Formats: sequence, structure tokens, C-alpha cells
Amino acid sequence: MTAEIWDVIVVGAGLSGLSAAHLLRKRDPSLRIVVVEGKGRVGGRTVTTEIPAASGVDCWDFGGQWVASTQTYILELIKELGLETFPQFNTGKKVYHMGGPNAKVRTYRTSIPALSPLVLMDLTQFMWKIDRLCATVCVQDPSKTPSAMDLDSMTLHTYTEQHAWTAELKEEIGLCSRSVFGMEPSQMSFLFFLMYAAAAGGMLPLLESTPGSAQELKIKGGTQQLSECLAERVGWKNVRLGSAVTAIWQDAEWARVMTATDTLLCRAVIVTCPPHLAAKIQYAPALPSQREFLTQNMPVGHMIKFIITYQTAFWKEKGFSGEIVAGSSTNCPFSVAYDATSPSGNAALVGFIAGQQASAWSSKEAEQRRTAVLSSLVKYLGPEAASFIHYEEKDWAKEDYSGGCPVNVMAPGLLTYYHPSLRMPCGRIHWAGTETATQWCGYMSGAVQSGQRAALEVLAELRPMTLTQEEQEAVRYSQAAKGPATSSALSFLSTSKVVVIATLTLGVALLLAQHQKVLQKVTTSLINVFFNNQV
Repeated sequence: MTAEIWDVIVVGAGLSGLSAAHLLRKRDPSLRIVVVEGKGRVGGRTVTTEIPAASGVDCWDFGGQWVASTQTYILELIKELGLETFPQFNTGKKVYHMGGPNAKVRTYRTSIPALSPLVLMDLTQFMWKIDRLCATVCVQDPSKTPSAMDLDSMTLHTYTEQHAWTAELKEEIGLCSRSVFGMEPSQMSFLFFLMYAAAAGGMLPLLESTPGSAQELKIKGGTQQLSECLAERVGWKNVRLGSAVTAIWQDAEWARVMTATDTLLCRAVIVTCPPHLAAKIQYAPALPSQREFLTQNMPVGHMIKFIITYQTAFWKEKGFSGEIVAGSSTNCPFSVAYDATSPSGNAALVGFIAGQQASAWSSKEAEQRRTAVLSSLVKYLGPEAASFIHYEEKDWAKEDYSGGCPVNVMAPGLLTYYHPSLRMPCGRIHWAGTETATQWCGYMSGAVQSGQRAALEVLAELRPMTLTQEEQEAVRYSQAAKGPATSSALSFLSTSKVVVIATLTLGVALLLAQHQKVLQKVTTSLINVFFNNQV
């Protein structure tokens, strides 16, 4: 069988791969590009599905769904494609239930839950320590981070046990880890956690729905249309679905990409699938041992996402925002839930069963999961939660050519020894995917950034005249992994300010320990001073 010849083959038709193909096509329309994808659809870890709703049917995202005003790469793409965003609804009372099924269910309206004075103090000092460390992280090369070896030798769980004072905060960190990574704190390197947070601008932006934070905005019509629009611009004839890559062989002249039915020759390959899937491809000659070891030791999170549609948004009518934070419990399967009412007004809630809870509940019958979810929603929002129109869920661990969601993480020791291999080209093979991003790593914006970076690397080899001098320098810098330790917009607090803030926090707690609401407002203000002001 005669092999087809292309200039560039892109492996993966998610946001990263299609962003790479799109940029290549824009810079040089004469390039022969083909995108090969194992799934029967484009979109990767984004998928938009129509389900029954109050007005008949409507569409919701069952994969990645949120973007933020600080995520420049994805916002530029949304603008280019002529799409629109709308804000995540977060007005009203939020539900907070930590400490086990028999603990008191509390509500709050601020960005900080209604915690006891001691836990508020603990939260304040812990988050300050985390963001102070984030400010030292070199996202481009974490091994340049001060005390990198020490930070990479421990897990997030280890650090939390050493630096969090209260059991409630430790439980909260576990919930945050499950919600963001689909993993437990004991499963990832603490330095990886810091790098991930630094790439987002700090710890708080990962967790909130406030302006600039990860859960700020959604895309009208769903996120999968981003990939569909990109596929149209690349040309659907150049996108081959159901074509999983089994092997990539390369020599001095060509790279040979093989699927179950085709053999394709090209000058350059961009592999954009998640690291644990890239590791399943056969390579000849074998990849460098550092690259092999890295990708074979980057587990992916486990997340089950559910959407429940209702006749009306009863929670809004009762003064709730729809946001629920629930600790690990044998009774409640999910960690977090949010309002998911569509732009057309169809009422819905969205929630996530993640990490250890996903592992425990995925083996149960779907009906049992649904009953437990609805029972918990009745407990938190009222009996109206039982009267739903439709319940739909997606277990990403069972998705072919995903095997998990939302992101691959690194275990202790990988960053300091093997991280440069994550982006370093291997001959004619270039690596992309959101895990390789340096801004909003793990998110859709990171996927776009990584795809564009890999495309520039390929252009530097095949069409260098299409790059600006700045882009050529950026490619050289990226591949050399050298330079100053830069991360997010975080900065150190001066020693005097640290002393003042610590004194104020302690003084407020002692003076107002009997006045919970006042204490909460004051502490919230202090936290905002901590993390929103530059020094």
C-alpha cells in the first residue's frame, strides 16, 4: 500500500490539535496538513450534548465548560470564531457542608465560606503560604524553582498535613484537589500543584467563579463548537475521525504515522493527545528514556459530570445561587455543584463526582448514583430538587481515547528530573496538549496555547520565513527551557506587611470570636488584600 504524503500530521482533534492545524493553515495555506483522531468526533475533552429541558431540548457541556477573562488564548479564539460568552450565575446563598454527613449544613454569600474563627485564620495563613510559594515557581522550568527538590519530593497531602492546623481546612484542600484535578492530594507532587496554580495566577483563581477566575464564563452554544469551527477552517476533508494512531516511526527524511487502516508520511508530527495516551503509541526509534518515563508516570484524574434539568430554577427563587460545596461522604457523591441554566433560560444544575468519590461511585449502578445525587440536592436545596426533567451523566474514565478527565498530573520527583521532556521535540515529533501549557495549564486556554506553540515550532523548521523574529526567539527559548524564573503576576509581600497582616488577623480573631458574621467579613477583606494587591 502506497503511503500518503503530507507536510504535517496532527495527532488529536481536540482544541490543541485543531488550534495547531489552524495556525499552520493561516500562516501557509500551501502546507498539506491532516488531523487524525481516534474518537468519532472532534473536541477531545470537550463535548456538547442536547438533552431534554423545560422548553423541549437544549445543549449542555459534559466536558470542559468554563473560561475566564484572564485566559487570553481561548478568549482570542472565541472572538476570532465569532462566538459569545455569558457569566456563571453566582448570586445568592451558597451551601457549605463539611465534616461528614452529620455536620451542620451552612450557607454563605461571600467568596469565603462561613467558617469558625480558627478555621478562617488557618485558611488565611495557608493560602498566603501557597501563593507566596507560587510566586517563586518557574513555570517554564520548575527545576529552577528555589527548593525545587524539596517541594517536588512531597505531595500536596504532605504539605497540607504539615502546614494546615485544622481538620476542616485539610478536608477543604481534599475537596479542592478533587474538584480541580479529579485526584486526591496524596496523588500529586506539591511542586506540580504550585506550578499549576502559578500558571493560573494563584490558588484562588482555580477555585472561584469571580472575575478572572476559572469558573467565570461559559460559551453560548457549548465548548465543542470551538473544535467544530476550527475543523471547518482547517477543512473537514483534512480531519480523519476514527483513526487512532498506533505507531510513529521516523528517520532522517520522514516520519511515518500509522493507524489501523492507513500509513501516512510527513515532515513533522504534532502529538496533542494526553500524556498517558501518547505513551501507548509505539515509537521507532524509541523515544528518549526521560520522555518515556515522564509520560508513563502521569496519571489522569477521574471525574463524572452530571447535568440535571428542571422546569424552573427553583433554587434562584429560594435565594440560592446553586453553588454547593460538599465534603467527602458516603451519602453525597459529588464535591461541587453549580447553577447550569442555559442562555435561553432552561433551568439546570451541574455537578462533579471526582477523585476518590468517582472511583467509589463509578462501580455502582447508574440509578444508585442518580438517587444519591438527588437525595443530596434535596437536603441542600429543598424538596423541589426531586422533581427533575432529565438526569444525564458522563464518566470520563469510560470515554474511549480519554480514559479520564480533566488533566494528567505528576507524581513526586517527576518535575525536577523529567519535566523538560514534556515539551522538548523528539526528532520530527513535537508535543502539545494542555498539560504542556505555561499559562492556565490543564484548561482549554492552555490547550490553545500549547497547540499554537507546537505549530510555531513546526513552522520554524518547515517555513521559517512565516515567523516574526519575536516568534523565532520564543521557539528557541521554549526548546532550550532556559531563562529567568518567571511565573504568574504574583509577587512577594514585604516582611513588614506580613507582620501587620498576621497581627491584624490574630487580633480580629481574638476580639471578634463571638461575632461570626463580622469576623467573616473582616477576614474576607484581609484575604482580598493578601491576594488581589501587588506590592
